[in-house]
Amino acid sequence: MRKFGLLVLGGIGAIVLLANMGPMIGLAISLLILYYSFKQFMKTDSTFAKVIWAIIGLAALSASASNFPAIIGLAAIYLLYVVIKKWNEEKPEVNESDDPFTNFEKEWANLKNN
Repeated sequence: MRKFGLLVLGGIGAIVLLANMGPMIGLAISLLILYYSFKQFMKTDSTFAKVIWAIIGLAALSASASNFPAIIGLAAIYLLYVVIKKWNEEKPEVNESDDPFTNFEKEWANLKNN
């Protein structure tokens, strides 16, 4: 039953990820433009060039803000990561011993009940 729940969560996460792939690509492109415009803004000495790079940077910042649904896509990526991690997790084997001296409390409880 646990694997079925992980399968359902993984399916939902994959659907959400695919639905938000466009905003995620748009966010990545706008952040790259913002980074490049900031670097060019800091590198240039001309006032006119600084104004142009600032305008480009503000446009990229507004484009980044408009791609807010990409945050949901990033959460879906994290959900898929957790599901895959839990799916591949192995349960530790518990070895039951018949030696009465290793599990004294268990044997004592059995003696008290009988």
